[in-house]
Order: sequence, then structure tokens, then C-alpha cells
Amino acid sequence: MQPRYSEDMKREMICGVIYDMSPGGFDHATVNGNVYRMISRQLRDNLCLPYMENLNLYFADGECLVPDILIVCDRNQITPKGYNGVPRFVVETLSPSTAKRDRGVKMDLYCKKGIEEYWIIDPRSRSLEIYHLQDGRYAIQDVLMLEEDPDEEGYNADTEIPLRAFPKVTVCLGEMFANML
Repeated sequence: MQPRYSEDMKREMICGVIYDMSPGGFDHATVNGNVYRMISRQLRDNLCLPYMENLNLYFADGECLVPDILIVCDRNQITPKGYNGVPRFVVETLSPSTAKRDRGVKMDLYCKKGIEEYWIIDPRSRSLEIYHLQDGRYAIQDVLMLEEDPDEEGYNADTEIPLRAFPKVTVCLGEMFANML
């Protein structure tokens, strides 16, 4: 059954094209919730604020995106409709319907706008790609794929991944993918 159009549906406008956004599913929501909880717990009492899934990100040229997770630090740019600035950190969690856009046009736009750290999480492969802005381009810093069996040589579920802009804030790889189906 196709979802019915509603004025309340989330939309993104990227390069003049409007995309309706559909819900990402259980694993998508679980991963986002896990990452958000780890970050928000560590940013408590900080001027910077993490948001998950429902904060519109507006750029001066009219582009509007809805990242899965972002951290904003300029509270003066927060409005009732969203955030009108450049976040320090953005996460996109892949789903089959958004993977091409998250790795393509959205990644290019985040880079062009100067977002210094971009993570792509793939719940299906239980992997994480970390990109840092360097000389106006994203450079891949790390690719991690969860190995949660402690008897395996590549066990890494306890790996703590620091955020570039917030080195004391870490995300545990195993916890990122906890409670998935």
C-alpha cells in the first residue's frame, strides 16, 4: 500500500529537486536512536546540541535537508522551522531508497557547505564510513564493519570512535548496532 500524501510528510529540497521522505524502518530508527543517545549523553551541559531525524537543515541558497543526526553549535541559528546554519557533524543512515542520494548529491552538498565530519552508517552491512573535510573535499578516514564475535580475529565491538570536532565524545561501534533485528 502506498502512503498517502500529507502536508506533514518530511521533504528535502536538493539542487532544486523535492524528495518526499519515507520512514526508514526498524533497523534505521534503532541505529539512529543508539547513536543519538550516545552523543547526547556526552554533550549534556554543552552549548552544542544533537538532533535526530526531525530537524530541517536550511542553507542560504534554499536547499533544505533532513539529516538523520546532526550536531549544531550556533543556537542563534535555531528557529521553530529548523536550523539555518552549518552543523559540525552529520550522519546519514542508509536505507535502500536513500543510499544513492546519501552517497551522492547529499554528500556533495554537505561537503560544499563545509560540514567538517560526515558519517554514513549502513545497518544492513553493519558498517560505518567516516569522512572528514580536507582542502574542500571529503577524505575517507575510516571504514569499520562490526565484528561482534569475541572469538574472531577482527573483533571490534568495543571500538570507541571519537568525533573529530568533539574528541571527548565517542560512539561505541557495537552499541551503534545494538538491538537490531
